[in-house]
Amino acid sequence: MKEFTLGLEGLNCASCASKIEQLTNEIDGVDKATLDFVTKKLRVKVHEERKTKGIIAEIKKIVNRLEPDVNIIEEMEASQHDHSHEHDHLDRKDIIRIILSGILFIIPGLLKLDGVPRFAVYLLAYIIIGLEIIIKAVRNLVAGHPFDEYFLMTVATLGAFAIGEYPEGVAVMLFYQVGEFFQGLAVNHSRKSISSLVDIRPDYANLEKDGKISVVNPKDVHIDDIIVIKPGEKVPLDGLVIEGKSSVDTSNITGESVPRNIQAGDTLLSGFVNNEGLLRMQVKKEFKDSTVSKILDLVENAASKKAPTERFITKFARYYTPIVVFIALAIGIIPPLFLGYNISDWAYRAFVFLVISCPCALVISIPLGFFGGIGGASKVGILVKGGNYLEALTDVDTMVFDKTGTITKGIFKVTKIEGFNGHSQEEVLELAALSESFSNHPIGRSIVAAYGGEIDKAKVTSYREIAGKGIEAEIDGSKILIGNEKLFKDNNIEIVEVESIGTIAYVGKDGVHIGTIEVSDELKDNVVDHIKEIKSAGIKTVMLSGDKEETAKKVGRMVNIDRVYGDLLPQDKVRIFEDILSKSKGKVAFIGDGVNDAPVLARADIGVAMGGLGSDAAIEASDIVIMTDEIGKLATGIRIAKNTKKIVIQNIVFALGVKLAVLALGAFGLASMWEAVFADVGVSIIAILNSMRALKVE
Repeated sequence: MKEFTLGLEGLNCASCASKIEQLTNEIDGVDKATLDFVTKKLRVKVHEERKTKGIIAEIKKIVNRLEPDVNIIEEMEASQHDHSHEHDHLDRKDIIRIILSGILFIIPGLLKLDGVPRFAVYLLAYIIIGLEIIIKAVRNLVAGHPFDEYFLMTVATLGAFAIGEYPEGVAVMLFYQVGEFFQGLAVNHSRKSISSLVDIRPDYANLEKDGKISVVNPKDVHIDDIIVIKPGEKVPLDGLVIEGKSSVDTSNITGESVPRNIQAGDTLLSGFVNNEGLLRMQVKKEFKDSTVSKILDLVENAASKKAPTERFITKFARYYTPIVVFIALAIGIIPPLFLGYNISDWAYRAFVFLVISCPCALVISIPLGFFGGIGGASKVGILVKGGNYLEALTDVDTMVFDKTGTITKGIFKVTKIEGFNGHSQEEVLELAALSESFSNHPIGRSIVAAYGGEIDKAKVTSYREIAGKGIEAEIDGSKILIGNEKLFKDNNIEIVEVESIGTIAYVGKDGVHIGTIEVSDELKDNVVDHIKEIKSAGIKTVMLSGDKEETAKKVGRMVNIDRVYGDLLPQDKVRIFEDILSKSKGKVAFIGDGVNDAPVLARADIGVAMGGLGSDAAIEASDIVIMTDEIGKLATGIRIAKNTKKIVIQNIVFALGVKLAVLALGAFGLASMWEAVFADVGVSIIAILNSMRALKVE
């Protein structure tokens, strides 16, 4: 399976975008194709890589047939383009055509023309403003795709001419083009607003080589290169500070306004802004793997995962237009043919129907709304991987939390060491540190840090991690165990149990319990208030922990979690989570660190990774990434999701309401083509502008 992306510059027709997506999915060898109208990117998954070139050639034929003015950019070329620039611009020819046609439109009225001169002037005005639309309609009709806005406008306006309504035929095409002009302005404004909201891509890097500094493209900087970040500049890549002190603004990445102090030895992420001091940094990731690139890619790709509402509207639009066209046909034919009514009057009503039948307002504004919500969320440090997950947030009724690193800081410190059976504290700590020297677990790292001395890993001749229990190692010929009571029970070793709110690591040597190490964690700042805010939204809270039941329940009581489960192995967490899922009436979200809890994250309706700052694993494992480790961001995310859904529903109700009202009026002869044009392009513009409100984050 291979995936590639094509950029479609100049794509401003929503119905054409839908057809391009549909036809691409029908190409032999394509697994799935998704065209995002907002970012103008077509993402295609193919079954076999060797067929990629042929499939791209087929896609180009489809695009050129439907939208010959669209410029197709392949993935490699797209990566070289400057993403900060919009290539869409308003064509002067369109403006000239509108003005010229508008002047011709008013001439017959001003000069009181009649007969052939009147018809000739209106016909010329119509050809100037409508010829391009007619050509597109004929081209799509020949291609077997008649039900688009071009076909509908062509039939309606030519029909108006056929029944002698020349002014209305010109007026409808003229105001349709004016509406499209302003609709294009609104769409481009929306795109630019969303793009600027997540415009964290650095423009350059100051590369230091041989004592000289040169300004280069961040893509030309490589791992271990040294770059200089001056005050006021964006950090272009991820790396390690090797010289200098400063404070950095992390709001581009985390949404937090409080500056962070930085000095030699600290990690910097791309997208941060250096506030004051001069910093020298050693690059640790290529630009394509940097935090800023991953965030931008994630936000841009988010629109390809459509929300249920968006998928429904896409399917609805596919059936809505043909149905309205056939109703229009029935209105134009049945009353005159079978009931003897005036053919011109009923034909006019049918043409009004045709003008209204294009669902552009829905097809454009709904994805814009969801993309705006995703963009707004990213600005406050909440990365949502798709409109489907954003919409799902509105239905969450239960949140299940991991404990370590989510409710607590996950920064462990050794607070107490006890030695038994003739072993000193120093010996217990040394054996524990040697055993944990290969582990990445926070508790293991805290034990190594507490030891502080140099660790000779050569002494460790075997090492095995036992999930949910601890570590078994061989050191200087002795079998060493370090872990919880389950590990010692499995090895038939009696222990001296200890009660503590912290985590207890028991240490054994050659079948004897020789010591105990107490490691304490602490609650995250403001976590009690954050849980309270989440619960105030009517959401039930659950905590799953691998710690002892007593320890987990003490933490649960401190933060007021509804239900707490402790003593859990990874498979126990999945089992209990499955039970919660089966009993929940709404969506269930799991909030963890995105690494150790991958099985539960994958099973959840929504998997949320906390403390994902710079963590590739967190971004990969979850559906939503909180770029800080604050649970409070979940409440913000739910507010954004609900606001976005409200705006989307408003657009659906408004667009369909106006269209249905004008359709009804048109059927009874009470609405003219003027109202029909408003019900089409006017409603589209209003809905697009309303979608812009999704960018606002309270």
